[in-house]
Amino acid sequence: MTKLPSNDFSNLVEQIVCSYNEQPQTRHIDMGPLPNHGEVVEIIGMMRALLFPGYFGRQNLASKSLPYHVGSLLADIHDRLLHQVEDAFLHEAIRNQRPVDGLREQAQSIIRDFLATIPTLRAILGTDAQAAFDGDPAASSIGEIIFSYPGFFAITVFRIAHELYLRGVPLIPRIMTEHAHSLTGVDLHPGATVDEYFFIDHGTGVVIGETTVIGKRVKIYQGVTLGALSTRGGQRLRGAKRHPTLQDEVTVYSGASILGGETVVGAGAVISSNVFVTKSVPANTRVTVKNPELQYRDQKPAEFKQNLPGDWVI
Repeated sequence: MTKLPSNDFSNLVEQIVCSYNEQPQTRHIDMGPLPNHGEVVEIIGMMRALLFPGYFGRQNLASKSLPYHVGSLLADIHDRLLHQVEDAFLHEAIRNQRPVDGLREQAQSIIRDFLATIPTLRAILGTDAQAAFDGDPAASSIGEIIFSYPGFFAITVFRIAHELYLRGVPLIPRIMTEHAHSLTGVDLHPGATVDEYFFIDHGTGVVIGETTVIGKRVKIYQGVTLGALSTRGGQRLRGAKRHPTLQDEVTVYSGASILGGETVVGAGAVISSNVFVTKSVPANTRVTVKNPELQYRDQKPAEFKQNLPGDWVI
């Protein structure tokens, strides 16, 4: 292995350290701990094992051993998540120069509240799995959806992260949903409000913003954006309603974009593919784009060969 001369090495070290001082926004020094990304991802896996016993984590479970299995898993989640949430609060306090006293007690209270929501989480995720089964003729069973559907995985992680987001936990909810985003292509912000029986079909390319509100029995296909009409205001827009509202039983087909905090899509409306919506849509309305005119013409063999890309051979 080739090594730098000692003088060059020392100079490089000095330059890198100087760059830390010149760009303090891209360093994390003297600011306490951060949540561990890998540990948060492991907690997601443990939560899935708790929410869907037998599908993830330990398999071949027996009814008689369930209390021991659940108790052991729950205790492990509690301890690991408490440590991560405490670190997240500690980092936030140091960054904002706030007192750090009582952060562990605050984290403990939040974790107790969060874990108490698990029966409710299981109930609403059951409706999401049912919505996927009812809405997809290619699905062979609820188990197939739980075990393999990327849209359902993204929704599962979102619902876990959303409960932590509601309780003011910094960093960790976004780590969770961005992990799901990286695996599925579904960018579902933990701050969004999503009611029961929610189905994302295929999933890839779906974007759902922080202040989106989604009602019951809403179905969304790949490539859909529920976004902000404009983000020019930057941080001044924080906390404002920037993303649309979809009322109950709305269907949004692939490639559609629905933008703006004042945009409301009424109950039962259908938004067709590749539509760009920036105004409210009345209930039970179908929004479509007029089909573009397609032109077809015959080509002689010589013309066809001439129009092929240069690296094609026939």
